[in-house]
Amino acid sequence: MSKRQQLRTDDTVTAADIIAFIEQTCFIPEGKFVGKKLVLFDWQSREIERIYDNPHGTRRAIISMPRKNAKTCLSACLLLAHLCGPPARTRPNSQLYSAAQSRDQAAIIFSLASKMIRLNPELSRAVTIHETAKSLACPELGTRYRALSADATTAYGLSPSLIIHDEIGQVRGPRSPLYEALETATGAQDSPLSILISTQAPTDADLLSILIDDAQAGHDPHTVLSLHTAPPELDPFAEETIRLANPAFGTFLNASEVLAMAQDAKRMPAREAEYRNLILNQRVEVLNPFISPAVWKACSGPVGSLEGIPVYGGLDLSAVSDLTALVLIGWRAGKWHVLPTFWLPTEGLADKATADRVPYDLWHAEGHLQVTPGKTVSYEYVAHHLRRLFQRYNIQKLAFDRWNFRHLIPWLLRAGFTEQSIKDHFVEFGQGVQSMSPALRDLEQVLLEGHLVHGGHAVLSMCVSHTVIVQDDAGNRKPSKKKSTARIDGLISLAMAIGVAPLQAKPIDIEALIA
Repeated sequence: MSKRQQLRTDDTVTAADIIAFIEQTCFIPEGKFVGKKLVLFDWQSREIERIYDNPHGTRRAIISMPRKNAKTCLSACLLLAHLCGPPARTRPNSQLYSAAQSRDQAAIIFSLASKMIRLNPELSRAVTIHETAKSLACPELGTRYRALSADATTAYGLSPSLIIHDEIGQVRGPRSPLYEALETATGAQDSPLSILISTQAPTDADLLSILIDDAQAGHDPHTVLSLHTAPPELDPFAEETIRLANPAFGTFLNASEVLAMAQDAKRMPAREAEYRNLILNQRVEVLNPFISPAVWKACSGPVGSLEGIPVYGGLDLSAVSDLTALVLIGWRAGKWHVLPTFWLPTEGLADKATADRVPYDLWHAEGHLQVTPGKTVSYEYVAHHLRRLFQRYNIQKLAFDRWNFRHLIPWLLRAGFTEQSIKDHFVEFGQGVQSMSPALRDLEQVLLEGHLVHGGHAVLSMCVSHTVIVQDDAGNRKPSKKKSTARIDGLISLAMAIGVAPLQAKPIDIEALIA
């Protein structure tokens, strides 16, 4: 028997123990039933059973459901159980924490727990409330709780036995310094428990989505997942669909109010994405993305070689230290095959990964991102790379944004390009609606028809998933770097490549004819 299993046997706290503590000790903290004994619904009891009756022992529990299903109230109840209930009595002197991305969000669990304590004289005698520090203490058992917000420096030097990550779906990208600091701080504990309670994150690349996908794959029996979401193929505005995602529908979740939200979203398409994310708990970008994650994912097949076929490309040159993107495409076997290249400067790569909340350093190690020496992307390096590509592939046209291209031309000439070859193969491509709108329309068409494969390239997928499109009064569209939530240079380069490719008269595909 392992040490973990021995501890679970000797210090067993069951779901029944937790449920009994909550229903005997906790009162409804706010709302029209404030002050009444808290009686758990069956679905809440099942959530607790998943966590505390797992035969393998639970290291991480993920509960994801829409807003207003009393996720935070349940979190506060579990916190009090670990502060002064059965888990606290088997593990005195424990450190307990809740974590959130903002100070206001971090204070919510503390506020609800404090209200429950004040409503119960027995709890009031046992627990000390420190309002300013947003902390609670049970002197008899030596247990302490503190609410933390997204300031990673406050999480080092701690040794938590319980961590409640509240609304971790708000973390954009695959990393959170606060999450990582707290999770790595549990090393001194024998059986730490992390509970993640949140509405889903918008994209596949966000931290909560990665954790949910890993849990669904079943790699770790110490991770339990409860995902309340509506299947995307169902009518999003039907009451039956809403009920599938909202276990509290019709009880403390106001049914008429939610149905009114559904009708609003049905009448006003601009509100549908937010409705799907917050009410149906679907993985949907609240800001309307250029293309849906499902459509992009469907085009993630393997990419073939671009050798021996006409090739077209788009080049988005960075300003100083931003991402430089080059995307080449070629028509083979009935699809456009996509070959992206991305560059960032070596210096400050880790800091940029932290600032952008994307793992540039990991992508570099995996070969998805190239780096150039120094603090800026070297145009000399890019020019020599382009020269090698022109020698290897039959590149017909390469679209570019003229803003920084004038700085690249001298390096192209030094790399071996002639002025005539630059004139023949490099095509200026405007970034306004006049050029971008037709290119986006064509790109959208090939994606929807499944006539493009990108191999699931990590950096390109990140750019696409974060791209937000704006349009003018005439309905013309262009990508907006200002409104997009992360780097979108890869999407811009792909759109430019599609924009200069002969989509209306696709090149003859010998392989397809032979097949």
